[in-house]
Amino acid sequence: MADMKRKDYEAALEPLQRELIDAQRWIMEQRRRLVIVFEGRDAAGKGGAIKAITQMLNTRGYRIVALSKPNEHEASQWYFQRYASHLPGGGEIVLFDRSWYNRAGVEKVMGFCSDAEYRDFLAQCPVFERLLTDAGTLLVKYWLTVDQAQQEERFAERASDPFKRWKISPIDIAAREKYADYGKARDAMIAATHAENAPWFLVDFNDQRRGRLNLIRHLLDWLPDRKVPEKPLKLPKLKSKPAKEKIADAARWIETKW
Repeated sequence: MADMKRKDYEAALEPLQRELIDAQRWIMEQRRRLVIVFEGRDAAGKGGAIKAITQMLNTRGYRIVALSKPNEHEASQWYFQRYASHLPGGGEIVLFDRSWYNRAGVEKVMGFCSDAEYRDFLAQCPVFERLLTDAGTLLVKYWLTVDQAQQEERFAERASDPFKRWKISPIDIAAREKYADYGKARDAMIAATHAENAPWFLVDFNDQRRGRLNLIRHLLDWLPDRKVPEKPLKLPKLKSKPAKEKIADAARWIETKW
């Protein structure tokens, strides 16, 4: 199947983004808490999916969490502690661009954790997530799938593009030879942590545009009924003529080039 054309993608995305605005208004007015976890192979398209979801949202109502390697202090904490500090408050959406599942993925495959730490994670994770959902947090988890040939094409594109080269880390390069190992780790992770209260859903991201549309459509359908009447907005007329900007003498204009 040929990749989806941009114009078709943008035409399909616009009504979904309008629905996302409605969903966010429901979350904010009802003071609900929503966590969306994005996991998947390197170069699958997690960042692009998150951008498509948040592009038109109220910036006060969501946060994107993409944590780097833990520092020495964080590494000494209870494993879930640094993630728990980023969970949403009432009326907020938090999107995790990778999450606590690092332990079941890259840490397991690349040997960054012990077997005991890995087994403890698989046992404790469902308990941690049950605590979240029992307290009223909505939690949904997406794994973005991509075939290795497609993944290699994206790596090559990133390597040749100075605007995308930063996306490739030494770990990404080392992990290229462990495609099958990551698949086994994913399957074990999902088997241990998929639950009705905290479900996993797989999304085909070999075509990233189709993947984004399918993910957003699923997310909107997965959320509870979120009908909130939209209040009409009518701007009153100004009481005086529109004014021009008046800048204090201490301020300086940048040079106009366009």
